[in-house]
Amino acid sequence: MFSVNEYFDGKVKSLAFESVEGKATIGVMAAGDYEFGTATVEYMTVTSGEMKVMLPEEEEWKTFKPFETFIVEKDKKFKVQTTGDTSYRCLYK
Repeated sequence: MFSVNEYFDGKVKSLAFESVEGKATIGVMAAGDYEFGTATVEYMTVTSGEMKVMLPEEEEWKTFKPFETFIVEKDKKFKVQTTGDTSYRCLYK
């Protein structure tokens, strides 16, 4: 079954589901600055728009465009900046 998640006063929303690869979400982010924490390893793929990401223990922002993926280890925090509506897929391992 699906579940809907909403964060940051509705500026980030996702739909959770079970994929053949495991737990996953498909989501959207409005323009803004966000900080997320992980409970598992997360594989995040941008599907439209663009994300600037500050990964844990990094000192420079990296830009990810459609079909580019970044990985965040378990129990880490990372920051995301978007300048417009952006969508993503996140796979949890």
